[in-house]
Amino acid sequence: MKKLLAIVLSLSAVSAFAQPDMAKYDKSCKVCHATGAAGAPKTGDAAAWEPRMAKGMDVLVASVNNGLNAMPPKGMCFDCSDADYAALITYMSTPAK
Repeated sequence: MKKLLAIVLSLSAVSAFAQPDMAKYDKSCKVCHATGAAGAPKTGDAAAWEPRMAKGMDVLVASVNNGLNAMPPKGMCFDCSDADYAALITYMSTPAK
């Protein structure tokens, strides 16, 4: 629980500075992450994201760039930068309110 709290607090600090482009989320991430399609962790499900976030943001961004399991390379966001991916991952992994 302490680890989860630390992750949530660090995500809150990061998200205060890096807001995601919601149009990019809507066109590329939402299709799978809103529903959990193909095993994607759902947006706002902190418990599902916790083991992924424990790997570190650099690993997660690399996974998006290269594709992972059912997620295609770049997550279908070909105009996203690494900073965009990091902001989107932070948004998706932050607990739903």
